[in-house]
Amino acid sequence: MGSVHGHRGRFRTDPSTQRTVHGLRSRGLPELQVESPAEHQTGLVNAKPTWTRYTTCGRTGRSRPTDHVELGPGDVAGLDRRLLGDVNGLRVLDLGTGVGHSAVALARAGARVVAIDPDQKQLSAAREAAESAEVHVELHQADYAELAFLHAEVFDVVLSVHALAGVEDLGRVFRQVHRVLKPDRPLVLTLPHPAVLAATREQFGGSRVRGSGASRTVEHTMTEVFTLLTRSNYRVDTMLEPDGGELHPASLIMRGRKVGN
Repeated sequence: MGSVHGHRGRFRTDPSTQRTVHGLRSRGLPELQVESPAEHQTGLVNAKPTWTRYTTCGRTGRSRPTDHVELGPGDVAGLDRRLLGDVNGLRVLDLGTGVGHSAVALARAGARVVAIDPDQKQLSAAREAAESAEVHVELHQADYAELAFLHAEVFDVVLSVHALAGVEDLGRVFRQVHRVLKPDRPLVLTLPHPAVLAATREQFGGSRVRGSGASRTVEHTMTEVFTLLTRSNYRVDTMLEPDGGELHPASLIMRGRKVGN
């Protein structure tokens, strides 16, 4: 995505505090421990070392790029452009923004970005990232399935990068997103690949759910995600499994377009 200059704008966040969260260790998805942001490097966002968030979905010590949208471990160069298209002038919802790297990248590409996250500390980091990049991002503290405060059919694109990994009822989230999407517009969703999670299931007593707080992760199969999308009135037109050089694909990426109203 090309860089488009933005402006310093308004940021709305909820002042309530959230508990400190912990990272997740899993094959191909190690715990994130990133360096302190003594200064913002061009095109990068650094998370604070005292807390981690699964939505940052990065290798240990890695900073997050903001010159493009990184879709998760195993990301392929140019894949964001292929799936999202030209976002210049479009209204985009970043569902689970984490430290804001995707939101900043979208804003730099000219999108009008609304970013949501349930964690106040994450939103504070996202606000700092947007201010450093001198772009406008509208931030809200909210649960992924609590989107009633948003008007219906206002977004051209909804993006969620690994943020829904801890959600058990994906169908509820998909239905809420369907309401705020414009007709025939896409939801681009990325999750930890179920093969990665299945490979470590025995370490968690055979449970499909592991971790707690922001590191809580639910194992969703490809069939389950596809079925929930179609039942929620999306037409799935893309399914990708970038492997990132690992034994198993690192991420599951799906794009579904809204059908009906």
